[in-house]
Amino acid sequence: MLIGYARTSTIEQVNGLDAQIDQLNSLGCEKIFSEQVSSVSKRPELMKSVDFCREGDVFVATKLDRLARSVQDLWHLVETLDCKDVHLRILDIGIDTSAPTGRLILTVLGGISQFEREIMLERQREGIARAKAAGKLKGRKPTAQQKARDVIALKQDGLGATEISKVVGIGRASVYRILNANLPSSSTV
Repeated sequence: MLIGYARTSTIEQVNGLDAQIDQLNSLGCEKIFSEQVSSVSKRPELMKSVDFCREGDVFVATKLDRLARSVQDLWHLVETLDCKDVHLRILDIGIDTSAPTGRLILTVLGGISQFEREIMLERQREGIARAKAAGKLKGRKPTAQQKARDVIALKQDGLGATEISKVVGIGRASVYRILNANLPSSSTV
């Protein structure tokens, strides 16, 4: 049985997900699992698809980067599939782990993919640092601090931190920070 897996990182990439599913359908995948999550978060549909695989099945993905976030992650997946006697096929690069050559190419390309991701993240960090140094990136607005007056007023009306956080719409930790910064220590929550 051919089992397909499709993934995009964001909901905005819905066309990319549809294209992957179309490609898997045209190949003849009998069961397709799909999800829209970042590769660094939990991927429940990937886990379901691997669990669904049985001996002799072929697990199909359209691209290597849709499947794994690192070489270690890739090999963990390959080993899991191997234990179930399931082969992996990656369409865009023509890899099939049923042959030793396919496994070799998968290893090399997996390393290159991880290298590319690390370089991209390094460039992203450098860009963020340059933007911060130039004053173009200041971070998000401290929304809880904007509600300090409301928090203090509710505390003075006798409400506790949990009630205040529900009324104002901020976390309890933020309520405590505001109260500790603005009220004498004997009157905080």
